[in-house]
Amino acid sequence: MTWFALFDGATRQPWIREEVEDILTKRQRACAPRGSVVLETRLSPEGRPQNLISYKRDGTSAASFSLMSTPHGSVVLVIAQGDEVVHEVLERGREARTDTLQVTISWDVVKKLGRLVVERPETEHVLIRHFGITQPPLLSDLVALACPTGLTEVDPDVIFVALSTDIEPVGPMPTLSPSVPIETAQGLRLATNLKQGDVVRAASGKLVPVLNAVRREVPSLGSFRPVRLRAPYFGLEQDVVVSRHQRLLVSGPEVEYLFGREEVLIPASALVNGYAGHFEPAPRFVTYHQVLLPHHDAVRIPDAALESLYIGRMRRDKALLSASVLSDLPRALLPEHHRAGYQVLRSFEAITLAEARAA
Repeated sequence: MTWFALFDGATRQPWIREEVEDILTKRQRACAPRGSVVLETRLSPEGRPQNLISYKRDGTSAASFSLMSTPHGSVVLVIAQGDEVVHEVLERGREARTDTLQVTISWDVVKKLGRLVVERPETEHVLIRHFGITQPPLLSDLVALACPTGLTEVDPDVIFVALSTDIEPVGPMPTLSPSVPIETAQGLRLATNLKQGDVVRAASGKLVPVLNAVRREVPSLGSFRPVRLRAPYFGLEQDVVVSRHQRLLVSGPEVEYLFGREEVLIPASALVNGYAGHFEPAPRFVTYHQVLLPHHDAVRIPDAALESLYIGRMRRDKALLSASVLSDLPRALLPEHHRAGYQVLRSFEAITLAEARAA
């Protein structure tokens, strides 16, 4: 079992996995010794304090959970179970203003360790704080976080709340749907079939080795929401489905004329304008794939190129590396990526370019 509960902030509808409901029917005090709560939220434009989610159960074995974002740039987590209280504050800084935040709280009571992570999905900004935890939360308390009735309150700006039995990774994430065709030395192969040691064609035309192929299943909401990029815009021969933060590498005379550069990067979310791209209807959860290359590069798909996994100098950050999708790789085998200097277009710039190329 992995994801077992989900709250969609747009529909205000909860989902609970049937196996969990069966467990709670038979064992009301079943515990979750290992798992994660992932919450994504919009930040208040008025700069008000946001009690993102709160839960309180009274009684002989009282429990509570609260997560708050303050106008001063702090994220405050409080978990109370019996006599044990976890109180952690992460300072993200007022200068670190962003539209959305993604917060991941994970725990493993066998190791007596917990982790609070705050990310800004639009950037590579990741903050991590570890804490001690010895008492496993009740499964019923966790399920209540995805069912905001009675004991639970969820701020209207919260995009989703998802619960997992795994320690969910953070940091750089895969962004390609399984069906994206990628050019390799042996011809086109689907992203889902690529593996370490394969050779793919970079945007420059060179063949480069795949150092690692990563995958992750995530809720199809918020920053994980899939986008369909439509052919024939930007040279695409066929539609491709990617995460909203996947970037498309674009070149041509219109790019040089409008931006004075040979190539630019366009986030898929910037192309959601009704014709070049649109949000793709998806099941409750989606699986994304991506490849790690020796250098920051883009991989070729038919008549276009998509940015590969960018990890910067993550190999120097032990905490982030151990929390990432690459945690199983030895640090010595990881590359250091340097930004290739591409300009990343904003939404209005991407629309202007799309209209210029369509004219």
